[in-house]
Amino acid sequence: HYKIVRSASPDRVVRRGATGLLDTFIAAAQELAADGVDGITTNCGFLALFQKELASAVPVPVATSSLMQVAAVNSLLAPGRRAGVLTISLSALTAKHLECAGVPAGTPLGTTEGGREFTRAILGDEPELDVEAARRDNVEAALAMQAAHPELGAIVLECTNMTPYAADIRAATGLPTFSIESFVIWFQSGL
Repeated sequence: HYKIVRSASPDRVVRRGATGLLDTFIAAAQELAADGVDGITTNCGFLALFQKELASAVPVPVATSSLMQVAAVNSLLAPGRRAGVLTISLSALTAKHLECAGVPAGTPLGTTEGGREFTRAILGDEPELDVEAARRDNVEAALAMQAAHPELGAIVLECTNMTPYAADIRAATGLPTFSIESFVIWFQSGL
């Protein structure tokens, strides 16, 4: 089951902080719960801002953001290693987003922002995407984060749209790479 929150766009959720959308997301979550779902997820890491409110509004577990994996991934790594977050927009990702998702302070951050295709096309809600250019943006951003943070032991992809590039990122960096897909599979397996 799914509900489309039509007033939400990539730009509005990411660049404008999902301002004015909380009630609409709560209504969608409540409709899903009334339909009998046993858990609810969202498809944007930036919706971590709504985790507490959405979880409080429905009687089923809620997982708003791939970012919620960071602390768990850290617990899997050797001492001195830590997970980093690759985001679609570092300029829009705030301390509040990270706090709401339980991401530890000081977590390494990387971004596809400023690349050729990925951030521009997704946040611009473009009807087409150059997949190869987007792949290069994601891999290059992950490699840049790895070069800047030698303690990096894994990567968590903030953006749902990064999921198709997880294997490429893993191959290029040699690091375990976690996405919303890995999170939702884990989440759903417990429901």
